[in-house]
Amino acid sequence: MTMENGVPPPSANEPKRRGLVVSVGLNVVQLVLICILVLYAFMLNVDLGDVKRRLSKEVEIRQQTETYLVETRNQLTDSLHEIEQLKAQLAYKETDYQATATTLPPIPVVINFRSSILGKGLVAVIQNTSDRYLPVVLSVRNPSLSTAKRFKLELEPKSSIDFGHLEGWQFAAGDELGLYNDGFGALKITVP
Repeated sequence: MTMENGVPPPSANEPKRRGLVVSVGLNVVQLVLICILVLYAFMLNVDLGDVKRRLSKEVEIRQQTETYLVETRNQLTDSLHEIEQLKAQLAYKETDYQATATTLPPIPVVINFRSSILGKGLVAVIQNTSDRYLPVVLSVRNPSLSTAKRFKLELEPKSSIDFGHLEGWQFAAGDELGLYNDGFGALKITVP
């Protein structure tokens, strides 16, 4: 092997070395690409796991919401059913009370009104016309002022009592008065 022009003659191993360097370079590039692809696949897997967890939570929340809605609908249905039952019972009680009230004799009491001696409104004169003691409940209501009161009274036989502002209520025209006793029908009047 002689040298021509100062360049050593190409050896037979040089193309093999170049092929080896190129092959090693390509293998390194392939290894880097594989590492990048593996890293990308890992990141996609992590993101996919996050998406699955969020989707699972959303499905769970939706199921809880649907369960809550079903329970609420059932409670509403039960409440409406209970309201209907109470309405039916109330209607029955009202008709039962009206039937009982119409079969009871009228209460043996007469009520008149007079002006108060002290000049404060009207006084109710409640007279028991029967021969027995009458425990009664006096219910009064002023519809314009939306006020109401109840009083318990003991009426002696064949006697009368005065009931006015000194006893707890100052009567005025338009007041509604009711007198109740279990053995008699109610007496309801409006103050003239």
